[in-house]
Amino acid sequence: MSQVRVKLTFPESEVRRAVLATLVRTFDVEPNIRRADVEEHRGWIICELDGEALQVEAALDWLRQEGITVDLLGDVLES
Repeated sequence: MSQVRVKLTFPESEVRRAVLATLVRTFDVEPNIRRADVEEHRGWIICELDGEALQVEAALDWLRQEGITVDLLGDVLES
């Protein structure tokens, strides 16, 4: 299992989408939201993503492809 802490920044076009729900269903990762600020025209979430290393990496790649900025906030933790 891997865990990574990230900041996800959403452009206005993505704020209303159920991105984390899709992430969980598609990649079998578990987000743990630590902090968030979501408004009508912008939003960001700091969360930890837990899951198999390949699934976590695929989830992060997908988020980037969807136009969400992904900033890593530390090392990937393997367990």
